[in-house]
Amino acid sequence: MEKTKTKKIEKEKMEKIVGTSCNDRDCPVHGNLKTRGKTFQGMVIDKKQKRIAIEFERMVYVKKYERYAKSKTKIHARLPTCMEKEVQIGDFVQIRECRPLSKIIHFVVIEKVKKMEEKIK
Repeated sequence: MEKTKTKKIEKEKMEKIVGTSCNDRDCPVHGNLKTRGKTFQGMVIDKKQKRIAIEFERMVYVKKYERYAKSKTKIHARLPTCMEKEVQIGDFVQIRECRPLSKIIHFVVIEKVKKMEEKIK
């Protein structure tokens, strides 16, 4: 019972963040797409009609040299129709894992964290 209450509360919070409605069945807020697993934040480097690509840096341990190296990771994510107008290239977004939607898309956009101008300042 507690899980269903927390899920309802989480959906209500997300509806307040998005603000608009959509008829997209693969929308985690208005549709029936369930999210689970890993969550990442990154900068939007490419935007298509229903998909974005984000990139973020992480530290990877190189065993041979016994040091850490910076590595960039690029992930494709589904962009719900209710967020298409507010997410642009250069924005900082949060994505979460979901079921496989296509060959390369296994994540969905949850929210927009920062605009491009806010990140530069």
